[in-house]
Amino acid sequence: MEILTKILIGGIAALHLYFLYFEMFAWETIGRKTFKSMPAELFPKTKGLAANQGLYNGFLVAGLVWSLLIEDPNWSFYIAVFFLSCVLVAGIFGALTASKKIFWVQGLPALIALILLHLK
Repeated sequence: MEILTKILIGGIAALHLYFLYFEMFAWETIGRKTFKSMPAELFPKTKGLAANQGLYNGFLVAGLVWSLLIEDPNWSFYIAVFFLSCVLVAGIFGALTASKKIFWVQGLPALIALILLHLK
C-alpha cells in the first residue's frame, strides 16, 4: 500500500510539473490546444496570468516531492496530507468555477492518495 501511495503522489507531482511547464513556458502553444474554447487572441494577453498559475503548481510539486523525500514517517505523512489537500481543494474549486473535468484530472487522484495515506 505504501508503494502504491508513493507512486500516486509521484504521479500527481508529475502532472503538476506538466501544468507548470505549459502554463509558464508553453501557454500560447499547449495552452491553446488544451483550452480550445478560449479565443486565440486571449493567449498573449493572459500569458502572465498563466505563468503565475504555473508557479503555484510548482509549489505543489515541490511539496509533494518533499513529502516523498522526508525520512520521518510522521512528517512525511503530515506534509503529504497538507499538499494533497491543497491539490484536492484546487481541483474542487476548478470544477466549480471552470470545468468539471478539473476534478477528475486533479481532485480525484489527490482524494484517492489521501485515502490511501490514511489506510496505511
